[in-house]
Amino acid sequence: MTLDEAQQTVDNWIKTVGVRYFNELTNMAMLTEEVGEVARIIARRYGEQSEKESDKAKDLGDEMADVLWVLLCLANQTGINLTEAFERNLDKKNIRDATRHLNNEKLK
Repeated sequence: MTLDEAQQTVDNWIKTVGVRYFNELTNMAMLTEEVGEVARIIARRYGEQSEKESDKAKDLGDEMADVLWVLLCLANQTGINLTEAFERNLDKKNIRDATRHLNNEKLK
């Protein structure tokens, strides 16, 4: 599925099942909440914090998909085409960072 298809899929779901989009501020709060859930899993599973028994069954991929879902909602609500935005962002990184990381001694 492409980003364009994902945006359209979310929009169709919202309009047929979800009734309407939550407002942008609510979705921003939800995005923050979902990112926090990803951070919790990462910190406990791959970081130094111990993982609680209740967290061991949590699916990191599912939590990442929740982040993507809300991000797609926000993009739809604000008129952002994520494919175009991502391509512009990649171009920016390729120009700005063309040698930056290769010359970073900390990464060797």
